[in-house]
Amino acid sequence: MKKSVRMARFIDCYIPINTCNLRCPYCYITQSKRWDAPLPKVTYATETIIHALSQKRLGGVCHFNICGNGETLLCPQLTDIVEGLLREGHFVFIVTNGTVTKVIDKMLHFPHQLRERLGFKFSFHYLQLQERGLVDTFFSNVRKAKEAGCSYMVDITPYDELIPYIDEIKSVCKKNLGAYCHVLVARKNNMRNKGILTGMGKKKYYEIWKTFESDLFEYKFSIFGKKRKEFCYAGDWTFTLNLLSGELAPCYGYPAEQNIYDNTNKPIKFRAVGNHCKEPHCYNGHAFLTLGVIPELAAPNYSCMKNRVTDDGCQWLTPIMKKHLDSKLYQVHKKYSFLKKWYINHVRTDRGI
Repeated sequence: MKKSVRMARFIDCYIPINTCNLRCPYCYITQSKRWDAPLPKVTYATETIIHALSQKRLGGVCHFNICGNGETLLCPQLTDIVEGLLREGHFVFIVTNGTVTKVIDKMLHFPHQLRERLGFKFSFHYLQLQERGLVDTFFSNVRKAKEAGCSYMVDITPYDELIPYIDEIKSVCKKNLGAYCHVLVARKNNMRNKGILTGMGKKKYYEIWKTFESDLFEYKFSIFGKKRKEFCYAGDWTFTLNLLSGELAPCYGYPAEQNIYDNTNKPIKFRAVGNHCKEPHCYNGHAFLTLGVIPELAAPNYSCMKNRVTDDGCQWLTPIMKKHLDSKLYQVHKKYSFLKKWYINHVRTDRGI
């Protein structure tokens, strides 16, 4: 298989697992009180899932961001699915709280040519890790990922109760990572406007958390709350996928329009949402917008949202992962004609065209 790093499509995968070994107050599952759901059942064989997500069917090398509602690595069959995607030539980043050592170790034993296209997004839940005596475990797994030749990043969700510990967090990160962690922007996921999860003003919130010097925080904050009205290629260049069921949706706020596991020989429908964004703002635009899903919108590269240069000159991303995340989706795809854009905007419905 020809080795390529240019990204053809970005697939944001979620796993409907609410189980977790932590109970973070800012978590979206905590906000909606859904901790009691059982582990999800995987109804499709790994071979079926990988065949459904082949390069041939998706139009090239894709980037899969995999995240569970709870702890991602507690999902049955995930290790086999990730290995299959990597063997297919795709790139994978997994969101995890960094404490499920047994599963992380399994993935770190993949062959090197797979590991260099694998990344771990370690969510640093500092107070919860402290309460359970898992801080050392967390950083040990980060180091193991680095030593195994995987990409990694460490980020923290900023919420008001964490403010008294900021200096402590910076010190711990510098000691263990050689750099500060990145910072997200927490949102009120159970509110219609999905506003910032804070009891203080927006300006004060920014002044406090900008001290981490995080490009991720700066960009997310700059686009947070801004309704996107431009023509968006989500639904063609990017998707959201239920990784276990195969239900594929154009983006958040849209229902699944097709199941791509039921018949893996059936072509996938690629249709942009156009000017019909259903969300109050692109709260995950640090991925979608930086990858160029709205081509005319100036944005930094996606690699800037994940990478850091440490005190010893090392980087969090492997060279091949960085090159992959530096690509833009509009470098692979042709933009729609005026007539096609008009057709999308006037004929497309929630049920498709």
